[in-house]
Amino acid sequence: MIKNKMQDAFNKQIGEEIYSSYLYLSMAAYFETINLKGFSHWMKCQAQEEMFHAMRFFTHILERGGAVALPRIEEPKRKWESSLNIFQDGLVHEEHITDCIHKLMDQAVDEKDYAAQNLLKWFVNEQVEEEDNFTEMVAKLKMIGGDQPSLLLQDKEMAARMPGINPYVGTIPAGTAA
Repeated sequence: MIKNKMQDAFNKQIGEEIYSSYLYLSMAAYFETINLKGFSHWMKCQAQEEMFHAMRFFTHILERGGAVALPRIEEPKRKWESSLNIFQDGLVHEEHITDCIHKLMDQAVDEKDYAAQNLLKWFVNEQVEEEDNFTEMVAKLKMIGGDQPSLLLQDKEMAARMPGINPYVGTIPAGTAA
């Protein structure tokens, strides 16, 4: 049985993950408006991945006899100055999510909740990858600068991301989807 304090914290994290999905969908929509459909596709895949993350917490709570309470989700930002600015915002957001995961892990350790710790170990590793993905894109977009042909080449590369697949580590492990 999951304790109420951990259940409440996980319910809050479900909201964080769903907000992440909303944010990346908003970024995808913005990329569509500036005709960068490859970047839009990448963000749509990212949004799907964030919903997968939310569902991992959702399932964990229910499997441990808890109650899911979905929090209110804020409307995300809709416009950005540039592609670089979008990925910089994404990186800041992923750093926030990393901090949330670390605080959850601290709580799980304090409560000696080994099942929660096991779940959260996956998220700790996942956040390393998430931050790395956004850091890499920030660096690439800084290199590209205002070079439009290079931006279009990067857009084409972004279109190759497969839904449900982390482009740097392969498919989402079997048995982890909710």
